[in-house]
This record gives sequence, C-alpha cells and structure tokens, in this order.
Amino acid sequence: MNDRARILVVAATARELASPDGWHTLQCGVGPVEAAARTAAAIAAWHPAAILHVGIAGARRARALAPATLVIGADARYCDSNVPAEWAPSTVSASPVLLRAVQHALPDAVTLSIGTSARVGGTVHCDVEAMEGFGVLRAAQLAGVPAIEVRAISNEIEEQDRARWHFDAAFAAITAVTPPLVRALRESFTDA
Repeated sequence: MNDRARILVVAATARELASPDGWHTLQCGVGPVEAAARTAAAIAAWHPAAILHVGIAGARRARALAPATLVIGADARYCDSNVPAEWAPSTVSASPVLLRAVQHALPDAVTLSIGTSARVGGTVHCDVEAMEGFGVLRAAQLAGVPAIEVRAISNEIEEQDRARWHFDAAFAAITAVTPPLVRALRESFTDA
C-alpha cells in the first residue's frame, strides 16, 4: 500500500469499527468536541490520505428510513452553533472524490446532509442526526485531508425509548460495509 492509500477509519465507539484489515482505526469518543480533538491528534500522528467516518445515526420519522439503511453524508452540519459563518463554519462538505467513490460502492444508499449535535434530538433542518460527523470532517478539512461520513440508521430521532432503537442491526450494517468502502476509497486514489 502506498502512502496515498493510507485510510483512517473513525467511529465514536468500538462497536462501530470493523476489525482493521490494512487500515488505521480511531475510536474518537462521543460528541463533536471529543471527535474533533481526537481526530486532529490522529491526523498529526498518522498522516492519513483520507478519512472514512462511520457510525450509527437517527433519522426523522417523516423521512421513513428503515433501521440499518445506509446514509452517505453529502455534508456535515453543526447544529449546536448559531454564530455567523464568518466567525466559524457550520457546514463541511464531503470530499467530492470520496463522495463519488462511496456512492459507486453503495448504489442503494441515500445521500443526505447529516446533522451533528452534542445532544440527542438537537439537530435542525436535517433528516439524519449523529454526534461526531462535523467534528471529524472539520478536523480533516483544517488538515487538508479528504473525508466523508457514512452512517447506518438505528432509530427515529423522535423515539425517546432507546429499547426501541435497532442498535444491533445498525452496528452490523456499518461494520459490514466498512471493508468495501475502504477498498473504494483506495481505488479512488489510484484512479485520480
């Protein structure tokens, strides 16, 4: 593997990370602050060519995404910030090259904006909600590393009863697609 194909797979928890097979993994912790800080440190240590951020997420009931549905993040939106964009950005777009590669690898996945909030139910104007995406993608953006976020749906955002969330199905879905996604990202570097 050449340096251009060094992929860092980032997830909040160990259950969201597939066993590494020639790629680095990072358990970044829960929430946007932990994710940004730990991702920035990993970038400095490992100098990846690209970052694949994976995990589970909630979806708005009205969007009707079934459990384990895969969602490709067109962009990550930080919903906890309400400062003007000139002070701090609140949206980071996925790398266009990585987006095309992931869409090709997952033709049945949905591509949407993914909201980031430090609290469950804290996103607005997004049909998919997670807690780390913006932090990971912003750290990558600042370091000049292409990045993309892919999530598996575990629950409806409006569902308060976590016993009704589909954690096992979402964890299985995201870990199953990680190896082919890493291959697709590596191929995108050889095609570039």
